[in-house]
Amino acid sequence: MEQDQPEQERTKQDNRIFRLNGKVQHYAWGGYSFLPRLLSVSDTEGKPFAEYWLGAHDNAPSELVFTPPTGDTANWSLTVKLNQYIGEWPEDLLGAAIAQRFGRLPYLLKILDVRDMLSIQVHPSKKNAEKEFAEENKKGIPLSAPDRNYKDDNHKPELMLALSDFWLLHGFKPEDELEQILQRTPELRFLWPVFVEQGYQGLYKTVMVMEPLKVNAILQPLLDRILPAYENGRLSRREEDFWAARAALTFNEPGRIDRGIFSIYLFNLVNLLPGEAIFQDAGLPHAYLEGQNVEIMANSDNVLRGGLTPKHIDVPELLKHIKFGETLPQVLQGARDDDHEGHISVFRTPAPDFELSRIGLPGDEIITIGVRSVEIFLVLEGELLVEENPGNSFIRMKGEAFVAFDGARVSLKAHKDSVVYRAAVPQ
Repeated sequence: MEQDQPEQERTKQDNRIFRLNGKVQHYAWGGYSFLPRLLSVSDTEGKPFAEYWLGAHDNAPSELVFTPPTGDTANWSLTVKLNQYIGEWPEDLLGAAIAQRFGRLPYLLKILDVRDMLSIQVHPSKKNAEKEFAEENKKGIPLSAPDRNYKDDNHKPELMLALSDFWLLHGFKPEDELEQILQRTPELRFLWPVFVEQGYQGLYKTVMVMEPLKVNAILQPLLDRILPAYENGRLSRREEDFWAARAALTFNEPGRIDRGIFSIYLFNLVNLLPGEAIFQDAGLPHAYLEGQNVEIMANSDNVLRGGLTPKHIDVPELLKHIKFGETLPQVLQGARDDDHEGHISVFRTPAPDFELSRIGLPGDEIITIGVRSVEIFLVLEGELLVEENPGNSFIRMKGEAFVAFDGARVSLKAHKDSVVYRAAVPQ
């Protein structure tokens, strides 16, 4: 029978590594099989499993698992919220420099399963997030209110790495590609002169503030033309028409066509292969369309939406924060870390909050990692022995995670071929 943990052990342990349990988010756009299989859980209620969070965000903090010290025969264990644990001893656990700079764990690691496309969205800069969060607080808008735009005071740059064939919208098309798509889409040709005269900002504002009846009048002939081809399997995922048709079937309501369909033609349509990554900074409009990925971001949940969602949409707020101009998608490949015999690939970005690494270990291989600040590890494939010292070791299998605090030296031994994703703060 479980016993209560001794009071002195409830506060702080000497261990620097702990098993970690994340939180599932059951958003409507999520899939039904990928995350349950990864996490080895059943979906008896038939809920969509959209995201698995590993981090210290106040809305869904992960929990670290305390276990009895070596030699303690008491049968107890205790889970402690990661944000609370770090909040008690920030300098010791984060390291003095990171604690002084950020005051909290600066990143959030996620696994996503995108079955239905996500909203057209943009994230604010750090300065704007602080300002707008304070403004909504002054207005007395509850944090849980469905019409609240700013859930915290942080920016949300993000890096995503594809685990499957992955499709997304990513920034505005370059001018020549934008001209091509508008000219070959008869219903949208009227937008080219708007772009020539008013640029990206004028073009996007035109479609985003357009009267709903006019949106319907423009897009209905387009949908009448492309929906039969989509339903008969004659459209490719490499065509904007494919995603526009899918969006219409997913989000349109009687008498209302979702204006987010315009964005599918104006934004870059990007296909990432497994192992490829892409970075999205503040102000870059984007939307995930289909697939599974690992995502790391600043520790924030601030999302401004403009369409393709049943959630709160605030077009004026979205337009305030978009960076207007062409985007040339930069697909990232991991840079080899030669300090660990090539077993680690690092995906670096301009963001000061996070860094993502992929660790690939053949069976029986061992590496040792020196930890600076807080690092979170998720085993995506295989099985590992994780050891800080002979008195603090445990097994982590597929779908399981652990956390290591500043100053730890972590030994990883693969019991079979393993893949691990590691979230850290850039040094």
